[in-house]
Amino acid sequence: MIESKNKGKKILVIDDEKHIAEAIKLNLRMVGHEVVLAVNGLEGLNWWNEFKPDLIIVDLMMPEIDGVGVIKEIRKRDLKIPILVISAKDQVKEKIKCLSMGVDDYLSKPFDLDEFLLRVDRLLTRSDWSQSDKLTTHSKENMPIPPELYDFGGNHIDFKNFKAQSLNGNLELTLQEVKILTVFILNPQIALSREEILEKALGYDRGVSTRSLDNFIVRFRKYFEEDPKNPKHFKSVRSVGYLFDPT
Repeated sequence: MIESKNKGKKILVIDDEKHIAEAIKLNLRMVGHEVVLAVNGLEGLNWWNEFKPDLIIVDLMMPEIDGVGVIKEIRKRDLKIPILVISAKDQVKEKIKCLSMGVDDYLSKPFDLDEFLLRVDRLLTRSDWSQSDKLTTHSKENMPIPPELYDFGGNHIDFKNFKAQSLNGNLELTLQEVKILTVFILNPQIALSREEILEKALGYDRGVSTRSLDNFIVRFRKYFEEDPKNPKHFKSVRSVGYLFDPT
């Protein structure tokens, strides 16, 4: 069994498949975490408010309120808490949909226990990185750390508080947006593949083919470009991916 580097964290598991939820609870407790189970989305939201977890693990198909409803409700009030989806739905479109809502990672059922524990540990590590008092030090995974403040093309990003002032108004940034923006600003004028950006920002394995990054690029262009249809900063590079030009 994988040994956790982040012992003593509070984890909320929302899943109506009791045998899976109990197995997850047992294994997370064995590596030192405090775990609460919820059997449906409504109960999960109640526990989220009461338990104040460090990580949420949620299934998509559930009674009362499904996983999508849970994620949307949480992201209305908390942009930073890491969310891991575990689901029997393995379609790429489901993964893209979840990522666009602010999910940090997606694992298809059935899954390998060691892989699951590694993903949990990685999300907890990056959650520590996202806290404002830890933005000036590298995480155990050498997660790239952005400057607290960054300006380009008339835009101002406050990485410490997950906020931005853009040509199009004031913005509240999600944790995923901050991570991807970090990769771009630390690699200016370099053409990066979608897979490379997702790997560096969100922890995807190389070789994962997904166009989910495109959704983030559409948002960035809407946020930060004077003319989103003719972008100056977030440029497409044919047959490669994207390039960030801060000039």
